[in-house]
Amino acid sequence: MFQTLINAFKNPEVRKKILITIGLLILFRIGCWLPIPGLNVAGMGATESDSLLGLLSAVTGKALANGAFLAIGISPYINASIIVQLLTVAIKKLEEWSKQGDDGRKKINTVTRVVTFILAIVQAVGITINWANSGGLDTALFTGTFLAYPGVLGTMVAIILVAGSMFTMWLGDRITENGVGNGISLLIYIGILSTTGLSIIAVIQDMIAGSETAIWELLGFLLMAVLIFGFIVFVDLAERKIPVQYAKQIKGRKQYGGQSTFIPLKVNASGVMPIIFSTAIITFPQLLGQLFWNGTPFYIWWNDWMTPNGSNAWLYAIVVSLLILGFSYFYAQMQFNPEEVSRNIQQYGGFIPGIRPGAPTLDYLKKVTRRITFFGAVYLMIIALIPSVLFSIFSIGNATLVNAMTSTGMLIIVSVALEFDKQLQSLMMMKHYKGFLK
Repeated sequence: MFQTLINAFKNPEVRKKILITIGLLILFRIGCWLPIPGLNVAGMGATESDSLLGLLSAVTGKALANGAFLAIGISPYINASIIVQLLTVAIKKLEEWSKQGDDGRKKINTVTRVVTFILAIVQAVGITINWANSGGLDTALFTGTFLAYPGVLGTMVAIILVAGSMFTMWLGDRITENGVGNGISLLIYIGILSTTGLSIIAVIQDMIAGSETAIWELLGFLLMAVLIFGFIVFVDLAERKIPVQYAKQIKGRKQYGGQSTFIPLKVNASGVMPIIFSTAIITFPQLLGQLFWNGTPFYIWWNDWMTPNGSNAWLYAIVVSLLILGFSYFYAQMQFNPEEVSRNIQQYGGFIPGIRPGAPTLDYLKKVTRRITFFGAVYLMIIALIPSVLFSIFSIGNATLVNAMTSTGMLIIVSVALEFDKQLQSLMMMKHYKGFLK
């Protein structure tokens, strides 16, 4: 990957795209550190202790804990994308748009942006209420003005949070159009890396202060991170190749076919989406509980049984595993259609060696897809649950490093890094052939 970056900087056009990407990411990080006037950051300690707000803060690189302009970040857009993807299967109109190419994709993107705006409002109101209850609103700064009233100040903070979320989505679109890679993914990527870096710096500060266990905590964390990253890359690049042979056909004086190729089926074709889907669903009741049922028996029970840090987290692990399994099969059907592939193979005179064309080929593809999807789901379950246990063991009770690198974060880091490398290689290849043709 480093060699790809070196070669990319030698090309003026690709170098311009990389610099635009870096500039927009720096602008995003600046927005994650500029505090909103009227917030008392010292009084916002509940943000980090709360599991849901702590998760949002980790994705935005501690922007939520800082009370920054871009505190919400891209999380409303992620949730909106999940909702729209699920509704695409249930609502016929959205399903029709998904099959209309670029025009349909633009319509779906418009719907996603509207849902993002609605979710940003709900999330901003919930976070503002949380800050107000924990002493995060500082009305003393605006003594003598209309902003000195908690309700007015809270409304202004919520509006700024919504505007920051929409601005973050706009930054992601600009990176996608004018930079390299998917802008939304890169914003999440840089936020998670920032959170991890800040957590490592905090442990190093403990080492300097004379902590005897900090060095072993850091070494254990780095060792486990390298091993888990290696495991993720190994599985992420693994694929099952189904051979396909095309029969020779003679039409006139020309011969067609007679080629051998294969269908690549990735073990983890759905990527990080099943974990994101599962996390979004299991944290949504907690968000509603914070808004409407804070302190009620239901909210206390949910925090105890259905959160990773609860005293009875075994039920959370079981529910998350079942959700990951279900969403893996759901997303696999969206990514790979055995009926369409079988029909295309038969239409172009192809066949899988040892399998007859038609219905036997369809049954074979379905069987292989089911098996690969199951192993991919088990892999995601392991990644979702085991790392936190291992990090807890090696961190010796230090929650800073454990919360810095979540399972979703590790998968996103690997997936985005590999995709960014592929994008750079594609750009370099395209520029190479373009120069050759000139």
